[in-house]
Amino acid sequence: MSTPNLYAVRLTPEQRQRLEDLRHNGHAPAKKVLHAQVLLLADKGHSQGRYPDAHIGRTLGLHVNSVARIRKLFALHGEGPALDRKPRLSPPTPAKVDGRLEAQLVAVCCSAAPEGRARWTLDLLARELVGRGFVTSICRETVRKALKKTSCNPGASSAGASPRGTGRAS
Repeated sequence: MSTPNLYAVRLTPEQRQRLEDLRHNGHAPAKKVLHAQVLLLADKGHSQGRYPDAHIGRTLGLHVNSVARIRKLFALHGEGPALDRKPRLSPPTPAKVDGRLEAQLVAVCCSAAPEGRARWTLDLLARELVGRGFVTSICRETVRKALKKTSCNPGASSAGASPRGTGRAS
């Protein structure tokens, strides 16, 4: 349902120029360009007058409600929220490795390698974390990323958490 008088779009010349540039530069996301086109066509100060939502929808391949929603966002919150996607508050899946698990991983990495092994591998570390009950499951790639963050190298001759001095001793 269209409400043209309640959420009118009135663009300043600077806003109109920014939206025109956004529409023509070719480096913006497609959805952002589409929303810019909606705002340009819905502008009351448009040289040919404001187009109705149904016409804008047909022209751009959008539903009338989408056009009305973009106009409403612009009228209530401004240019940014009308053009950009709403950012997520949290990731789709929570991080498996937090500070506590990272500390446990470094501690395991710094301990002696298992019997019959010269050093820890990523698979061994992942199995050890599961075996000690820190996590129910974890993949080697997650272990690798966590170790990369801490600069701990399980394959080095000294698998300590602190980096060695610079260069080789002559």
